[in-house]
Amino acid sequence: MTGTRTFEVGPCALDQLVAAKAGRTVSVCIPCRDEAATVGSLVRTIRGELVDATGLVDELIVLDDRSTDDTATVAASAGATVVAIGDVHLVHGQGHGKGNALWSGLVASKGDFVVYMDGDVTSYQPDWIGKLLAPLIDDDTVALVKGIFHRPTQMGGGGRTTELVARPLMSLYFPELTNLHQPLAGEYAARRTVLERLSFVEGWGVEIAMLIDIARIHGADAIAQVDLGVREHRHRGLHSLALQAAEVMATMLGRAPGGSLLTGPAPTLRRADGSEVPLNLAERPPLA
Repeated sequence: MTGTRTFEVGPCALDQLVAAKAGRTVSVCIPCRDEAATVGSLVRTIRGELVDATGLVDELIVLDDRSTDDTATVAASAGATVVAIGDVHLVHGQGHGKGNALWSGLVASKGDFVVYMDGDVTSYQPDWIGKLLAPLIDDDTVALVKGIFHRPTQMGGGGRTTELVARPLMSLYFPELTNLHQPLAGEYAARRTVLERLSFVEGWGVEIAMLIDIARIHGADAIAQVDLGVREHRHRGLHSLALQAAEVMATMLGRAPGGSLLTGPAPTLRRADGSEVPLNLAERPPLA
């Protein structure tokens, strides 16, 4: 059984990466909803060091997913091209959820390589994007590169959905993916030609579905990971994580050998108080 690959990427020489792009372009897409407190610093750093100073990044997009705060204004002032998700919906129809925002970012961008970044990260380092891109630029057999992160326990740690839901199910149904440290992480890079041939789950199952589908189409060894160091971000409570976990679980079971969950009645998360929350398992079609 072949599995995913781990690349050891040291400090990136940005001028060498720019030269190795050989005319190919890079888009950074940051999906955001109410991230005014953090997105400005993230955009300013990427804009200043990777767009203006080196030219490694050719396009910097913040996909504003119906924010009710000043996310769009802050991101635009910091130097991003802000795309309102409503503009994508006008052409492609309504959707909702993280996966819908990622798909909309793909629609709005043009780069040959697409780098996704979460908008709530507070520990971003400029070399993250270079490290994610390096395996793609250097090795044509790599389709997608995930980040490996170390999450400080004093900041709440992280990875609860991964370790309690995703990893057990990967072990049972997708063992070729089990050596991925953070399969659900929001920081990763991929080839546009790969992403445009994938369906995007609209909800929280988007990242795990992407990995499963790429492994099925291209082989698990087309997926790589690189160590990006420490990651700090907004910490979600268990009430919020329960919905995320349920959607990840339903997505994985639907894609497991013989899986049929997605073909039955729309599943819901039933909470202890008797309330029910529908699971967002809808899919956006491949752009290609």
